[in-house]
Amino acid sequence: MGEFEVHRVRFFGLVPAGVRCLACQPRGARLALARTDGAVEIYNCSANYFQEKVIPGHETRSVEALCWAAGERLFGAGLSGDITEYDLAGLRVARSLHGSGGPIWSMAANSSGTQLAVGCEDGSVKLFQVIPGGIQFERNLDRRKGRILCLSWHPSGTHIAAGSIDIFRVLDVSSGQTVQRVMVNYHVQKVKRECVVWSIAFLSSGTVVTSDSFGRVQFWDWERGTLQESHTVSTSSALSLAVSEKEDSIIVGTSTGATYQFQLLPVRMGSLEKRWVRTKPFQHHTHDVRAVAHSSTALISGGLDAQLVIRPLMEKVQKKSYDAALRKFTFPHRRLVSCARKARLLLFQFSQHLELWRLGSTDETGKDGEVLPLRRMPEHLVQLKSKGPEHIYCSCVSPCGSWVAYSTASRFHLYRVQHKGDSVSIKKVPKVPKLLLPAYQLQFSANSSSLFVASSRGSVHVLQLLEPGGCRHLHTLRPPSESPEAVYLLAASADGHWLAAVGGDWMIHIYNLKCSKHHCTVPTYSCAVTALAVHPLTNNLVIAYSDQQLFEFSIPEKQYTAWSRTVQSCGLHTVWLERDSPITHITFNPKNPSHILLHDTYMFCVLDKSLPLPDNSALLMNQSTLKQLPETARQRQLHAFKICKKFQPLLFADLLDEKCLVMVERPIMDIKTQLPLPVQQKKFGT
Repeated sequence: MGEFEVHRVRFFGLVPAGVRCLACQPRGARLALARTDGAVEIYNCSANYFQEKVIPGHETRSVEALCWAAGERLFGAGLSGDITEYDLAGLRVARSLHGSGGPIWSMAANSSGTQLAVGCEDGSVKLFQVIPGGIQFERNLDRRKGRILCLSWHPSGTHIAAGSIDIFRVLDVSSGQTVQRVMVNYHVQKVKRECVVWSIAFLSSGTVVTSDSFGRVQFWDWERGTLQESHTVSTSSALSLAVSEKEDSIIVGTSTGATYQFQLLPVRMGSLEKRWVRTKPFQHHTHDVRAVAHSSTALISGGLDAQLVIRPLMEKVQKKSYDAALRKFTFPHRRLVSCARKARLLLFQFSQHLELWRLGSTDETGKDGEVLPLRRMPEHLVQLKSKGPEHIYCSCVSPCGSWVAYSTASRFHLYRVQHKGDSVSIKKVPKVPKLLLPAYQLQFSANSSSLFVASSRGSVHVLQLLEPGGCRHLHTLRPPSESPEAVYLLAASADGHWLAAVGGDWMIHIYNLKCSKHHCTVPTYSCAVTALAVHPLTNNLVIAYSDQQLFEFSIPEKQYTAWSRTVQSCGLHTVWLERDSPITHITFNPKNPSHILLHDTYMFCVLDKSLPLPDNSALLMNQSTLKQLPETARQRQLHAFKICKKFQPLLFADLLDEKCLVMVERPIMDIKTQLPLPVQQKKFGT
């Protein structure tokens, strides 16, 4: 693997926002997630749960509810009172309509996806028709006192159950009238505090399921208004619930961080009578589980601890395989850190500001594993605050450290950074070109003379950077056939000759920058691209996909390389393919052309193409484990993959020079210290 001097960076103060709501696409492969900062993320369940799309948040746009309608259209609603439709191709808000009922607490679509029901602060339930190009107000249903905190349609579309404080109501959609009103605490004597119905589900059998602030999951006969079953799952609140498509399983999230599964099981073997049984408790979160979803194959939960947890339903798994693995996602599947190698600077991206840091330095040398004393400490040089309520889409610092660029939904900013000794000054570049915003990815050329701006409809703008501080638009690169999808990944060659661009349709287009024309398209693959980079010496494009496959494509020859064909014919190691964290960055060591450096959240790997690929009988070991083996055993384990798991969670890794690496970590415990205290649970023996 070779020895590197490693700058271990732990001062990136990122605190991911908590998960507010989830929505599984009906009969689809996508999961929508909204965070407490208003950001919306789309995960592709069929592509290894890769976070394929992100729409950054907005300070005035909270998202309290998400739902899919009319196939692949996604709607959100929140405390601003607006119902928002998202443009998933352009990664932005497509249109908004005010609900005229105050803050919106809940929203649900009927089974056909043609109508939306929203629950408002003023106690009204409003119906909207989903029409081409937007939504249209239809009518108000019976309005009563008390905000509507949760909603659920009957699968037939004839009735809606609406939960509030101390009660839930059932409304007839055709007449708009309340046909049943149930007090959830009528059977409890001397209740001194109000009971909040946090979540509700309407089953096809006519059963209404509620979860409330008393920690109960209750099953009601809505026609009689009687309680069928009651299960207390928590000493505090049961905040969320979701029902499987077959209505035989329910997942419940609580304020203690625990989730529970209920299953509809026969009372005894062979009996037709069935009852709901609490079968499985899980403790994967530390804070409120505000959102749960139930797909056909997994139980999904999201907490205020920012974790998205996907637990497969073991009864759906035919054999022990990667499909049976528990997945936990805390960090985004995209880079929030960029590096100026020559200037030894790091740029950290937060939701509404950027931080520019200079790395520390040392004059000492030492043995493997030793921590060297610093001659100069890391230095926080600049903080750039984004004005306005919009969150930052993307950012980048040039390799020379003299330029910084970032984009929000409606503005593009470029700054000139002046270095005078140890001091730094920064000046905004006036009159930047008016581009089609937002920019989804920014990439400087290797010589810092150009800036590539990923845009909508598969296009990439090329800007020329001018001294002492200016820029002009040179041209726009477009694919041969226009795509509705935005470009989300860029990779430029070191010689300034080539640029690779990946769009939301997963197509990789390569452009010749010398003549500003489309060069070729990489053969299509069935998974999303998670990272790509161009080798500085060979101009081979190395591509990582969400199913953990690796490809190498020769740009000059317009075909896969011999090594790539060998990889595909022999196959990668099973342990490599079973990783659940996508590769987010690829780089190279020019002094060792056969080395490919790549990382995900939990490992850093040097892939040596000159060594044989391991077969499944070989051990794909961490380097620290390998060093403990005798020399003869190490030689037997010699293969292409050199893996290091010392640095976790790893948000960024790059090569500063041939012997120097920078690793940016964000320990989970550092994040938890920034969160509010969780609900304390009584533990045995304390």
